[in-house]
Amino acid sequence: MFSQNWGGKEMISAGVEVKINRLESIVEQIGEAVLSTTETIERLAERLETLSVQIEAQGKQVQQQGYQIFALCDAVQSLAESQDDSLQQLNQLTQTLSKLTSLIQGADDEL
Repeated sequence: MFSQNWGGKEMISAGVEVKINRLESIVEQIGEAVLSTTETIERLAERLETLSVQIEAQGKQVQQQGYQIFALCDAVQSLAESQDDSLQQLNQLTQTLSKLTSLIQGADDEL
């Protein structure tokens, strides 16, 4: 009887050992999956950081271009106003020259 009990304990012990080995294998696979997932997440985080930096730089560039466009519009407006002033002065000069020409022609006619 003693040997039969010992044989049963050996079978139970062997079964427990097999289950422990399976559990160890499962835990090892889970650990590898967690490490792989962590590495993937870290790479994604690095890519997101890179994209964030690029988007921020592009935003600053667009903002700078907006300032440049505003400055250009302001310069064009100033140029248009200056041209308008020049045209008014040219008209006044033309009128003055017309009057002078008339006066000179009138003086020549009297002579």
